[in-house]
Amino acid sequence: MDATVHHAAPLTGTLSVPPDKSICHRAVLVASVSGGETEIRPWPSADDCQRTLELVRGLGVAVKRDKDAVRLCGFADGVARPPAAELFCGESGTTLRLAAGLLAGQPFASRFSAGPSLSRRPMRRVAEPLSRMGAVVEGPSGVGGGDLYPPLVVRGRRPLRAIRYELPVASAQVKSAVLLAGLAADGPTTVVERIPTRDHTERMLCHFGASVRTEGPSVTVEPGALTSPGLLVLPGDFSSAAFFLVAAACLPGSRVSVTGVSLNPTRTGLLDILERMGAAVTRTDVKDSWEPRGTVTVEARPLRAVTLGPDDVPGVIDELPILMVAAACARGVTRLQGMAELRVKETDRIQSMAVGLRSLGVQVREPAADAVEIIGGRLQGAAVESAGDHRTAMSLAVAGLAAQGTTTVLGAECVGKSFPDFFGRLGRLAGSTTVKTVDKP
Repeated sequence: MDATVHHAAPLTGTLSVPPDKSICHRAVLVASVSGGETEIRPWPSADDCQRTLELVRGLGVAVKRDKDAVRLCGFADGVARPPAAELFCGESGTTLRLAAGLLAGQPFASRFSAGPSLSRRPMRRVAEPLSRMGAVVEGPSGVGGGDLYPPLVVRGRRPLRAIRYELPVASAQVKSAVLLAGLAADGPTTVVERIPTRDHTERMLCHFGASVRTEGPSVTVEPGALTSPGLLVLPGDFSSAAFFLVAAACLPGSRVSVTGVSLNPTRTGLLDILERMGAAVTRTDVKDSWEPRGTVTVEARPLRAVTLGPDDVPGVIDELPILMVAAACARGVTRLQGMAELRVKETDRIQSMAVGLRSLGVQVREPAADAVEIIGGRLQGAAVESAGDHRTAMSLAVAGLAAQGTTTVLGAECVGKSFPDFFGRLGRLAGSTTVKTVDKP
């Protein structure tokens, strides 16, 4: 599928976005080892979440689906059934890494397989702490033997050894894997972060009755049985909302509101950055439940360049591609540093975004492997490649709204990984004649 995007008039309107993908993964995995029935609604249509649901089904979790919800009956003793077949994670790195942590504490071996892109993503970062806890994690080492890649085999044990682990690289996925493994440890397990990452796992564990303590940079989980709280209503996905909020910031005269979206402070760093760039940002109807949520409104103002360092990146790791579009629409030179993690996503997102923006006439420099400099200016429509990456495709589509002329995003079907209806919602906001998709023969 290709998507054609024309230069847009000011965007005005209110919309919702799909349920939060990161929270959904954690809800499914924690519910699978908790007593009682958990209902998760609304259920996301993203392929990634379906991979996690099918994985726990493969562990013997009873799953019921209806149009808008999923109900799971977990194992009250926390012990799942050995899978009869390999556990296919598709292209979902969150599924693989978090499930590896959960299954490290199960008394059997599990084999994880993956799609082509995920099979090229490094896994030693999660294998190393799980190995310290007593699990055995095996997989091909790749060219040069420097890392570990899917397919992986995790040979679990119960109980695991409790550890204190200092994260060498800021990663919510690795932190979550260790905390989930800690549920089956022989004592308290602690993860220490130099830079805070999203805390959805800690919040989810607390909501299911786990003993979780946060003290400064450290998070500690105690082993013990979990009990379902019953109904989990997921907030909207902030990373999905980011595309519409940045579009509003980039198009003069625009004002866009996204309702019911996650306002977890470990996820909303983009809002602070947009404010620093000059956009008007307001938060209303805020509800501080187990996961805070509310309405975010962005109103366009002239954007100016900013400089972001390594400490800023973990809070906007999924929003960096669309933030690069905001930089392209800002006055001055935006400098982004500490972005090495983008090199090992579904694609090399630094490269895919740099190539796409250059095709649109933007000056992009890469002074270091983890750094980008973007000189804001006039964008001109062109054909751009998604590189098979959902966030690259959606970001370049937003750039197309700000560009003069017509922009065609090639290979746009990859948005199905996280936001299948992205182009439909973008078209309803910008006008159906502005955004169109064409299926390739």
